[in-house]
Amino acid sequence: MGLLDGQVAIITGAGGGLGRAYARLLASEGAAIVVNDMNAAAAHKVVTEISAAGGRAVACVMDVASVTCGEAILKTALEAFGGVDILVNNAGILRDKSFANLSEENWDAVIRVHLKGTYSVTQPVFRWMKEMKRPGVIVNTSSSSGLGGSFGQTNYGAAKAGIWGFSNCLALEGQKYGIRVWTLCPAAATPMTEGLMTPDMVAQWSPDRVAPVVLYMVSRLSGERTNKTLFASGSKVMELKMVASAGVPNGIGFTAPDLANRAESVFLPEQALDFNS
Repeated sequence: MGLLDGQVAIITGAGGGLGRAYARLLASEGAAIVVNDMNAAAAHKVVTEISAAGGRAVACVMDVASVTCGEAILKTALEAFGGVDILVNNAGILRDKSFANLSEENWDAVIRVHLKGTYSVTQPVFRWMKEMKRPGVIVNTSSSSGLGGSFGQTNYGAAKAGIWGFSNCLALEGQKYGIRVWTLCPAAATPMTEGLMTPDMVAQWSPDRVAPVVLYMVSRLSGERTNKTLFASGSKVMELKMVASAGVPNGIGFTAPDLANRAESVFLPEQALDFNS
C-alpha cells in the first residue's frame, strides 16, 4: 500500500522541475494528481509519465493568479477524481534585478504569480475542504530569499516572505477543520534556477531530493504537525522559525541612549544562515 492511496493532490507548476518531481513521487505513493502548469506540453508529458508508471493524473493548463483560475483547477480535481486532499502551491517565476533597476512590471509579475497565485488557488480548495469537512494538507512554497534575503531578488523575496506570513495565519484557521498547512523553502537545480548554481550544486541538488520532504509533509508520517517551515535542499533538511531575544523593559522615560546602552540584550548574536552546505 502507498502512503497516499485514495487521495487526490493538486500540484501547481508541475510541468517540470520541483513540481514534476513532487507529482511523480506522490503518484507513486497512490495519489491521483492534478498536474497544473501554464505549459500544456509539459503538463501533458508529466501526465503521460505518471500514467505509464501505473498512476492516475490529469492535466490542467491554467494560470494560477486569479481566483477564477483557482476555482477551475479545483473543478478539474472534483470532476476527474471526486475531491481533493492535498494542495502543493509550487508555481513560480523569477524576474531578478537589483532594486534600483527593478521595473514595476517585473515587481507586479512576481508578486502576481507567487503571492496572489498562492491565495487564488488556496482559497477555493480551503473552502471546499472546510465545507465538506474533509481534512487535508496544504503546502505553500516560500524561499530562503524571503526569509534570509538574496541580492537582486526584492520582488521574489517580498512575495516569498508574504507566503510565509500567509501560511502562518492560514495554519491557525485550518486547525479547527483539520486542515494542516506547511511552508516549504526548497533549493534545487531547476530550469528556473539555471545559471544561479555552480555545476557541483546542480549535480547534487536534484528536485528528487526535495520531493520526499513534500511526501512527508502531506502523508500520515508527519502526524498532526502544522504551521511548520522546512528548508529542503540536496544536502540538508532543517526547520526554520522566528526567534526573539530576551529583550529589555521599555518603561516610562526609556530613551534612545538607553537602548544603545542595552543593545546586547536587545539583539541576538549574529549567526549566518547557511543554506548552501
